[in-house]
Amino acid sequence: MVASLKVLPALLLLFCQSLYADPRRGDTDWLETMAFAAHQTDYSGTFVYQDGVGGTVEVSRITHILDADGEHQRLESLNGVRREIVSNNNQVWLVYGEHKIRLDRPQGEKGFPDLLPEQLSSLKENYSIKQAEEDRVAGFHVHAIVFQPKDNLRYAHKMWADSSSGLLLKAVVLDERSRIIEQYAFTELTLGAKVDHSWIGKNPLPMPSAFPQGNAVKPAADLKPSEWQVDALPSGFKKIVEFCRPIRDKNIPVTHMVFSDGLAGISVFIEDVAGREFPNLGLSSQGAIQVYNRISGDKLITVVGEVPPRTVIQVAESVRYAGE
Repeated sequence: MVASLKVLPALLLLFCQSLYADPRRGDTDWLETMAFAAHQTDYSGTFVYQDGVGGTVEVSRITHILDADGEHQRLESLNGVRREIVSNNNQVWLVYGEHKIRLDRPQGEKGFPDLLPEQLSSLKENYSIKQAEEDRVAGFHVHAIVFQPKDNLRYAHKMWADSSSGLLLKAVVLDERSRIIEQYAFTELTLGAKVDHSWIGKNPLPMPSAFPQGNAVKPAADLKPSEWQVDALPSGFKKIVEFCRPIRDKNIPVTHMVFSDGLAGISVFIEDVAGREFPNLGLSSQGAIQVYNRISGDKLITVVGEVPPRTVIQVAESVRYAGE
């Protein structure tokens, strides 16, 4: 009897391990599963965003469906002013309060739980990727993966994915001292056939809107070479999109370039000073997002990125006009 009791824990361990997919079958295979899971899985749940530095907490509900008509997603903010983003394939609407605006689908922009790129080669060039512990998130068994940067110009990332579907359930951004500066985590989640489909195809609010509709944005590959150049981007950052148009309440066109290394993004904004005063030049931050503003001649250069402060400063100081 004693001998059989000693064997029982080992048998239970083997049984439990057999219930879950084994991501160690190959890091590349598992990363690809994680990258595509946010697009190929039906899920609905509530997740919490926490700014580990400033204490900001935001709660959101997300629902994602893949059916014969394509991909559908609904993201609702559950605190603060009503905010809702509904997408049906390439059609995207933003509801803010009582207003609605038709949006362009952002090029290269990602949000939880869709954080991993489909092309993983650049990640391996700039991050050391290793398996970490097993755990439970929102009642699901998860495996963790750590993305450790190979330089000091980007943050480390740690992600916990559902061991069965590969869907990302928790993600944190870590500074150079391994302190959490930003975190996303599901608190409750439903997968598969039980997810509600009834909202698909319904307009959140009737048109017309008090907001103007978005303008078309061309990918970087379709644009002529820019007259503005960024000389000191960290290795691995590639231009995703570039455009020039008024932004928000500004009537003056703003040049906007977006760069990404697959995990982190950096945006560069260039606009005319036009006699305006800018009292908040320099560095500011919110969670993992750093913002740096400087005046260069008659231009205001703003760099925003989910990267360390030294990186946005380095990038902003290297922006120059390369035209004639």
